[in-house]
Amino acid sequence: MTHRAAVLCGAALVVAGMLTTAPAGASTPRTTDTAPAAHLTWKKCGTTKYPTLQCATVTVPLDHANPRGQQITLALSRVPHTAKTYQGPLLVNPGGPGGSGLALAGYVASSLPKAVAAQYDVIGFDPRGVGKSKPALNCTPGYFTPVRPDTVPLTPSREKANLARVASFARACATKYADVLPYIDTVSTARDLDAIRQALGAEKLSYFGYSYGTYLGAVYAKLFPQRVRRLVLDSIVDPEGVWYENNIRQDYAFNDRHRAFLAWVARHDAVYGLGTDPAAVEVRWKAMRAVLAMSPAEKKVGASELEDTFMPGGYYDGYWPHLAEAFAAYVNDKDPRPLVQAYKRYGAVEASGDNNYSVYVAVQCRDASWPRDWARWRADTWAVYAKAPFMTWSNAWYNAPCAFWPTGSLRPVDVSNDALPPALLFQATDDAATPYQGGLTMHHLLRGSSLVVEQGGGNHGVTLSGNACLDRYLAAYLADGTVPRGTGDINAVCQRLPEPKPLTGKPASPEASGAGHGSTLHGLLGFHG
Repeated sequence: MTHRAAVLCGAALVVAGMLTTAPAGASTPRTTDTAPAAHLTWKKCGTTKYPTLQCATVTVPLDHANPRGQQITLALSRVPHTAKTYQGPLLVNPGGPGGSGLALAGYVASSLPKAVAAQYDVIGFDPRGVGKSKPALNCTPGYFTPVRPDTVPLTPSREKANLARVASFARACATKYADVLPYIDTVSTARDLDAIRQALGAEKLSYFGYSYGTYLGAVYAKLFPQRVRRLVLDSIVDPEGVWYENNIRQDYAFNDRHRAFLAWVARHDAVYGLGTDPAAVEVRWKAMRAVLAMSPAEKKVGASELEDTFMPGGYYDGYWPHLAEAFAAYVNDKDPRPLVQAYKRYGAVEASGDNNYSVYVAVQCRDASWPRDWARWRADTWAVYAKAPFMTWSNAWYNAPCAFWPTGSLRPVDVSNDALPPALLFQATDDAATPYQGGLTMHHLLRGSSLVVEQGGGNHGVTLSGNACLDRYLAAYLADGTVPRGTGDINAVCQRLPEPKPLTGKPASPEASGAGHGSTLHGLLGFHG
């Protein structure tokens, strides 16, 4: 559910004069012309957007408890430092679990102030099982091929069809990756981070993680506190809800965020013609869903695919104008083409998405225990659906392979930590994917950390996404360890960005509509994480 901080309402937006510097021993850079001696072979792999990217691979044990046993390969990327003042590696992670971080290194390096980015080797990586790392998981290619069964099991046959589908996915994973699945988990990935640190020849590393990457970073910090130089966590997973409880909390928060979108559509009725009352707009959205459940648009967008298409609007409001146009065209003009295009842009899953989902499920199912009795899932999901119908059943089926998962489960990591240098945390009050309470909880568990809140913000992933206030805190911290010094639960507050405006033309993408900076980041972060 959405947790808002009423105490923030009158908070001042002050950046200058609200900062203090971390202890020098925790963040003193060294001046050199070169990085420490490394054990990696870097090759050019630049792209048009990120021309200075370099790539390498590192070999790590599948089972870190058996370092001489089976080995796997992790793919790395790097934007090397260019300044004489060198502050070591900054590892970046986009979340997921299952997200590829190779391009994120280029994005972070190009989005930070040049003087700050130049002091780091910005390192991206594909976690074990992901993307260009080997082996890369793909349990059921084409698992999300449309048209899938309606997520809401109003009939026994519909529930049976969805259950058969998720159970089949779990069996396929067990058959294809029996030797790998017991080691696809957050703790193993955190140990990989330390292997990367060693391969880089660094005594310490700095880490910057979004979404699930915040939990990964906190787990790494718990296992290797002496190896952490700086720690940035943006859009924070509640470490006390891993994972079943957190997914239920998401259902309430996404429903709130979807209604915020519908209210935005109502405020722009002159453009979309869907009504001025948000409740009436919601009725029309549900009516559209009902029609698509019976007759999918162009045999591609049924009820489930509609949810997949509109769910990204809960992550990033820059998508709202495009979703609203597709909504209006279908309802008012009986034109399904914009809706199908929106599905292809936001909801469709390609081969890389099949891989991401396979790792997502493998990590979540292994990290913590899940109910094995489907009656528990059914009762919990219907109870939540009664209050928050938007994506509750979709979310349940997305995670339901965990009810049938072939490996045993680990225990969530207690990430409480009083052995770290000051960490910097960012959280939006209306974030749906990682609700606000998670930021407060992590702040309390990481002693000495500072929490910067985006008041009224609903986007997921808030730094390097256009909010200059947030980015000044981030840049100051990475430059010299400076953190906000406000006391209490919240150390600093920034106001959210203005909400988007309807499109005036027909741009082909969010980038073309002027939402490019935020859209690029959210494209890298992905959804469901």
